[in-house]
Amino acid sequence: MSPLTSMLKVNIDPLQLTDEQFYQLCIHNPDLNIERNRQGVLIFMPPVGGESGNREIELGIDIGLWNRQTGLGKVFSSSTIFRLPIGSSRSPDVAWIENSRWQALAPEQRQKFPPIAPDFVIELRSRTDDLPTLQDKMQEYIDSGVRLAWLVDPQLQQVEIYRPGQAPEPRPLPTELSDETVLPGFTLHLDAF
Repeated sequence: MSPLTSMLKVNIDPLQLTDEQFYQLCIHNPDLNIERNRQGVLIFMPPVGGESGNREIELGIDIGLWNRQTGLGKVFSSSTIFRLPIGSSRSPDVAWIENSRWQALAPEQRQKFPPIAPDFVIELRSRTDDLPTLQDKMQEYIDSGVRLAWLVDPQLQQVEIYRPGQAPEPRPLPTELSDETVLPGFTLHLDAF
């Protein structure tokens, strides 16, 4: 019997999972991509197809190359779950954290699900993603302290830019994205998909 099956069999309420129980659920079920929203609801994320997987890694490479050149922070893949201050546990497609904030975490915190909101995240909408659900996720990032978030949407051929204290800003593709305050010297050229 898998740990997930045994947990469900003993009727553990997913809304009452502690951070450690959620961590153990994820670790013991590595084939499942699980997130948790601010209400504690478990969200099982379906795998993405080839096109989305390629776009996701390309976005990660762009941020990674910029970060290698600047050395300003740490870049994280979609496999990383962050314990956000508002209580959710989320896994952005691409995330970046400024060095001093990352170094302020204890080594054990950096090894598990880091209890920190990234400075910057990218989410890429795949064909299986519901847009309002993704938009709620983007707002969770901003409410948790993320300083800049981009939702890239190939279906609508647009990107939505999220910043604290501002309404989301939609831009049609193709477009050029940058933000000197959060990502100094970084520019992303997004073509139509």
